[in-house]
Amino acid sequence: MLIKAPLHVKLIGEAVGTAALCAVGLGSILGGALESSGLLAVAFAHGLAIAVMVTATGHTSGGYLNPAVTATMMATRNIGLRDGLAYIAAQLAGAVAGSALIMVTFGDRWTDTAASVTLGEGVSSGQGILLEALATFFLVFVVFAVAVDRDGAWFKLAGLPIGLAVTMNILMVGPLTGATTNPARWFGPNLLTGTWGDPATWIVGPLVGGLLAGFLYTYVYRPRKADVPT
Repeated sequence: MLIKAPLHVKLIGEAVGTAALCAVGLGSILGGALESSGLLAVAFAHGLAIAVMVTATGHTSGGYLNPAVTATMMATRNIGLRDGLAYIAAQLAGAVAGSALIMVTFGDRWTDTAASVTLGEGVSSGQGILLEALATFFLVFVVFAVAVDRDGAWFKLAGLPIGLAVTMNILMVGPLTGATTNPARWFGPNLLTGTWGDPATWIVGPLVGGLLAGFLYTYVYRPRKADVPT
């Protein structure tokens, strides 16, 4: 998915989009949506943030907003190594900025326990990795189907199904792992709280799930003539 825009423009889009995801996601939790309206409200807050920001940045940067998506795009040759690494740096920086904004503006509502992404009670690190991998697999498969594949029915409106995929993942495993499916969504708030337990859950899980989905879609589900060995 090649976008004709200067790299600095792409990086601004990736940073702003990821900052919005972290700010809206954290804001929905710390603002009391989880207590007043339940998991559904938090799931839709994250899903809407992604839907809106993918739509807003898709025409400039591609709207990856996720290091796991970016790594998969690099592995499937949809973005070069230099640009991909720059994207990941911008996404991580945006996640920290968005989380810091909530930390400053929400005041006493910010607590390390509420803001940190952690495993649910009784969930092991191994289970967490598998759950994040599964959820990220679903997300990245949708990303390839609606944003990378220009023949997809939703190509022009890719943000909506991608946002809904985030929503469904949070409803599925949110209480168990946070269902970040995004190393940046874990990194931003956890850097500020200094909470580093079980990092493999939110790094290895999303990377493995994303890569599996990307390769499956690219080389098995929808291979192009150029991809098929002769």
